[in-house]
Amino acid sequence: MTAKILSAAPVVDKIKNNLIQRCAALKTRGITPSMCVVLVGNNPASLSYVRNKKRMCEEIGAHFHLEHMAQDISPDDFLKRVQNLNQDPSIHGIIIQLPVAEQLKHLNLPNLIDPSKDIDGFHGLNTQKLYSGSRDLSLLLPCTPKGIINLLHFYGVELKGKNIVVIGRSLIVGKPLSMLLSNFDATVVLAHSQTKDLKQLTKEADIVVSAIGKTHFLDQSYFNPSKHTIVVDVGMNTLDGKLTGDVNQNSVKDSVGAMTPVPGGVGPMTVITLIENLIFATEKQIKG
Repeated sequence: MTAKILSAAPVVDKIKNNLIQRCAALKTRGITPSMCVVLVGNNPASLSYVRNKKRMCEEIGAHFHLEHMAQDISPDDFLKRVQNLNQDPSIHGIIIQLPVAEQLKHLNLPNLIDPSKDIDGFHGLNTQKLYSGSRDLSLLLPCTPKGIINLLHFYGVELKGKNIVVIGRSLIVGKPLSMLLSNFDATVVLAHSQTKDLKQLTKEADIVVSAIGKTHFLDQSYFNPSKHTIVVDVGMNTLDGKLTGDVNQNSVKDSVGAMTPVPGGVGPMTVITLIENLIFATEKQIKG
């Protein structure tokens, strides 16, 4: 039996329609949700990500502002400009597009943004809510983990009591996702490069999430076909000029129950969740 493909498209459409309505409701009150992306330099990949965010903002009726800074901006000037954005009441959500220039890397970037405008969900006050056990998806939580939960919920995937292996312990995906899954009563193993017997763990898992950035790292040898494992592929890699994931889909398609595609899976969920966070942030700010 070939694995079911858990495409993001119907989930994104459902969320987008909801966000269009909420954005229109805000506009009737004289408020247009406004996202600001802070971009340092002209990294081609960053410019592409910025265009995607701008397009999605415009599709739901929100405003997009690009705060484009020179590659050689000083830390002091950078901090001043970010602080000005924090204090600007017309801007409801701010993200700092990574990577930043070398002279800025020592700054505690996530905590520079006002937590109420932190639509990336990385400010300490926002991530702290994960550690307190919250499963409230209306909070400003990291976008990829929150998007994965929304995707799984859409397809009716039960999390309670499930054994889940998350491969990759980054602060952006692995760590916050493992905490969020735990909040939904899953039993989570956070695996990484030093984990022993990874294949044994994945073969016993109900759900496997790969977020390590290694092209086609997971093949059929990592799965037990009788488990009908659900595989979430967070990888954004390139192979022969094409976007591909951590999972060799051709290899595993007959060994797992369902899997997210790359492209068309976790990536679009991350972008729509960022816009969802913008709308949540705007609604909360005008309520005071």
